[in-house]
Amino acid sequence: MFDLLARFTTHRSRLVLYLSGVLLVVAGALGGSVISSLSAGGFTDDSTESARTAEILDGRFGSGAPNLTLLVSDKRGVDDPAVAAAGARLTKRIAAETDVEQAISYWSLGKVQPLRGKDGNSALVLVRIAGDEDEVQDVLEKIQPKYEGQVEGLDTRVGGSAVANKEITETTQDDLLLIEMVTFPVLLIVMLFVFRTVVAALVPLMVSGLTIVSVLLTLRILTLFTDVSVLATNVATGLGLGLAIDYSLILIKRYREELHGGADTDTAIRTALRTAGRTVLFSAATVALALAGLLVFPFYFLRSFAYAGIPTALLAALVSVTFLPALLKALGPRIEKGRILGRKAPKPELPESERFWYRLATKVMRYPIVVTVAVVGVLLVLGSPFLDLRMSMPDDRVLPADTQSREVSDILRKDFNARESEALNVVLNDTPAAGERKIDSYAEQLSSLDNVARVDSEAGSFAAGKLVAPPGAAAERFGAENSTFLSVIPKTESMSEAGEQLVDDIRGTKAPYDVQVGGPAAELVDSLDVMYDRLPIALGIIGVTTFILLFLFTGSLVLPLKALILNCLSLSATFGVLVWGFQDGHLEGLVGDFVVTDSITWTVPLLLFCIAFGMSMDYEVFLLSRIKEEWDRSADNTLAVARGLERTGAMVTAAAALIAIVWLGFLLSGIAYLKAIGLGLALAVLMDATLVRGALVPAFMKLAGRANWWAPGPLARFHQKYGLREAPESEPVAAGIGEPAPDGARDEPARPGSLR
Repeated sequence: MFDLLARFTTHRSRLVLYLSGVLLVVAGALGGSVISSLSAGGFTDDSTESARTAEILDGRFGSGAPNLTLLVSDKRGVDDPAVAAAGARLTKRIAAETDVEQAISYWSLGKVQPLRGKDGNSALVLVRIAGDEDEVQDVLEKIQPKYEGQVEGLDTRVGGSAVANKEITETTQDDLLLIEMVTFPVLLIVMLFVFRTVVAALVPLMVSGLTIVSVLLTLRILTLFTDVSVLATNVATGLGLGLAIDYSLILIKRYREELHGGADTDTAIRTALRTAGRTVLFSAATVALALAGLLVFPFYFLRSFAYAGIPTALLAALVSVTFLPALLKALGPRIEKGRILGRKAPKPELPESERFWYRLATKVMRYPIVVTVAVVGVLLVLGSPFLDLRMSMPDDRVLPADTQSREVSDILRKDFNARESEALNVVLNDTPAAGERKIDSYAEQLSSLDNVARVDSEAGSFAAGKLVAPPGAAAERFGAENSTFLSVIPKTESMSEAGEQLVDDIRGTKAPYDVQVGGPAAELVDSLDVMYDRLPIALGIIGVTTFILLFLFTGSLVLPLKALILNCLSLSATFGVLVWGFQDGHLEGLVGDFVVTDSITWTVPLLLFCIAFGMSMDYEVFLLSRIKEEWDRSADNTLAVARGLERTGAMVTAAAALIAIVWLGFLLSGIAYLKAIGLGLALAVLMDATLVRGALVPAFMKLAGRANWWAPGPLARFHQKYGLREAPESEPVAAGIGEPAPDGARDEPARPGSLR
């Protein structure tokens, strides 16, 4: 297959380049506008209790959690007759807007104190816009300009979750442009040092560009059929840049090796595709399968990263084995043009035993137990904070401090006594008709729970286990035929452990009728429950598929198990650093400003695990492919490890540095959890390419010896017939042929089904 591909891309290079140019133009034109079709939500599951409660509130009561907040201020005081009259008019005016389901305010509810600021000069209007997230954004686009600034003679500012979602989308779009503007020049400079010529350094960026626009077109098509998160574009860009650079690097390196060995251009391309190209496709499969684990979760925020990541990996590989060879053929010797840092006289090539990575491997394998204990100890120490991980859903606090929704919410937290916009809604079903149902004692019980400020119901308002306000005209909104609901106003942040505990307390309180609980804190509890339920399935998919693929590539049962264990170990260290830095706040200011909420957005660890696991396997494949090639050639485990690390160490380190630059660019984002994702992925890549590949892998493989290549007889014979190989199959050379092993001892060839 690869020979046919090589012949096509070299003999029809102009056609391939022409078609690639057409794809670039079409995909850029159609996919460039994808952000306008993406959504900012996707953190909840429609099948959960909280989601069903929201549907009931909307359909049965025409009510629900407010998603728009008007902060109204006037120096005369909100109880001034003129101000009160203007506030009432403002409330009626926005309630009459199309698609506004409900609007209540300090004035419409009879001057309830929690909707009045502590200074007496501000009050709230709470608004619910009907519809899904996209419909809410469409309505917001129309009405927001009408209610900012001076409205009815009052100073009005607009906030709430709808505005926060809008600003997340806008900030993400602006951040993506900024990240690209900063990282592309930095990448080019670093690649000049890696490739040593201007032309060769530009090639991976061309592969990346074609990959990214192709992925954006894919996402644009997907939006026609399903919801896709706005943050998918950031991950597609970062992953597309990283993988395209990785794959270009491994192919160009092998291509240059063949050229320097005396091969002509066509032969060098054919050999590079038959060897490195096979590794690239296999690597893309491992990344895609790791990201496929996200598809088991019913949250489109997480699924979106699979929608973006899977085609990114596959397209990066496809572009690398089609467009790149055609480009190499067209460039020919011109790929060496624009040489920098060159020498007038070529530097004599060092003997293999004196090269850095070869010497590093031999030194590590000389003291494998010491190295293993030391590196594992470092990783365990770094990972220890992960044991204290606390997760929450994102709110306005993930935004920069100068965004409008964040400013409004900060004022609410400071100047208002309760979380009116974060109310928990308790629906009672199958009740007697209005006037016959008894909910007084139940409302009293709920109002006496810890962290409850007030309970509003058709029976009145309750606080601290007592009736504090009899039912008025506004109480009618709580009733329907054979059903009613109560609004539980919390004292604490919904996205916190206290908020989660309050949900458990409400659900654990005995109710007179069938009860359902919804609201922001309930959504967090339900989302975490669903995540924990599906997590074993996702991990199982990732672990089993990766194990099978690595077995097909190596013919060993030991090496796949080693890869899984070492990857999980390095990822736990990454998670520990994130908990220490973001949850505990030690990195605040060092990576940009963010609000320390004593938690991490719950999707971040999952997303990090899948992407980082896939990229770790990417490097694992690069390394094992060359080790396996040397093992097949020499049947000497120690020599194979040393040579494999020598031939991939510089490449993997360079690839890791380049992709780390891409992910570190996410620190420029104003979205807090994007900072965490960027730093986490950069750390995971760098630790994997240095501590794991440079130390733990050779140490482990030295300790395991011939057992590295062990598999039971039937599986060994299966691999011999159907296994994947980078290099063409060849007989191992006899013992004693070739260079001596670093430690002077040569391993014997392994027989199928044995350790020898």
